[in-house]
Amino acid sequence: MQNKELLQSYHMAGLFTLTIRLVVGWTYFSAFWRRLILENKLDPETAGYIGEKFNHFLPNALGIKPMIEYLVSNPDALWWAMAAFTIIEGIVGLLLMLGLFTRLMSIGVFSLAMGILLGSGWLGTTCLDEWQIGVLGVASGFTLFLSGSGKYSLDYFLQTRNYKITQYKIYNWLGSGILPIQLNSLHKIVFGGALAILALTLITNQYFHGGVYGTLHNMSVKPKVEVTNSTIKQDILSFQLFRVEGADVYGSFLIGITLIDANENAVLELNQNALANFPKENIKNNYVAKIKSGVHSMIIPLGAKATLQIKDQKLANLSSGIYKIILTDISGATWNDTLEIKN
Repeated sequence: MQNKELLQSYHMAGLFTLTIRLVVGWTYFSAFWRRLILENKLDPETAGYIGEKFNHFLPNALGIKPMIEYLVSNPDALWWAMAAFTIIEGIVGLLLMLGLFTRLMSIGVFSLAMGILLGSGWLGTTCLDEWQIGVLGVASGFTLFLSGSGKYSLDYFLQTRNYKITQYKIYNWLGSGILPIQLNSLHKIVFGGALAILALTLITNQYFHGGVYGTLHNMSVKPKVEVTNSTIKQDILSFQLFRVEGADVYGSFLIGITLIDANENAVLELNQNALANFPKENIKNNYVAKIKSGVHSMIIPLGAKATLQIKDQKLANLSSGIYKIILTDISGATWNDTLEIKN
């Protein structure tokens, strides 16, 4: 009798979380639907390639940056990872909506949401978009694991008809029904899990956005490009660009590169037209998100890193001293780096 009442309680809990199950399930299944059915976003040659979106996560990811950098530096491995990720999202989302192996799928939701949170929790131009998606996904996955599915699910259908698969104890861990955990221990797990997820929420909110104390910041609003490794050898100026902030939906548009000496005299200037026609062979891209010439400027997508080389006879006989390279964005923002010539 006690087990029957407890099972009914779990079925009610599963019923109460039906809305969460359906909506969260669709958010993950829809990713599969958008990328493979409505459009082909797994094609590396298309503008909407999901791998390039993944590259946008790189500059400010938390804890998983080495993995992201490895993948975006190896296009073949990246494609397989994006294909696997998309298929897993489709399976997790569909089975969650159907309520089949609900607890196993909730672990999938928790894991996928954690990846989104750590990788892209800093993105969102008008709101804390990706961070909210991540933390709510983690909380939803944990909740659905505890509740399982209720009456409107395939798990319930299999259980009420006593299919053999539901007789195995592991089914309660993977599907729905009574969790084989003592109630006193379950209370502690629920409380401890809730506190851990709250801590994760506060820590990531502070790390990505300064949302708990101090000054709020949003790294998705203004473009920022790091300029490093600037050198001049013979008549070639070489430097590395890495776009680390700004909106992921459009690039930084570079309209000027200027090299000045210690007296702020311009030694070399490339204007908007020159950058729109910058030689492709003089841009050495590191990742799948590529710096390239556009119609009116040089385009630097979020997460793109490349070494640029400018060959000009004016650079061949420069006197020793400190020089500064200045990059100008169409927004008016500028970034610079210094270099020293020793003769």
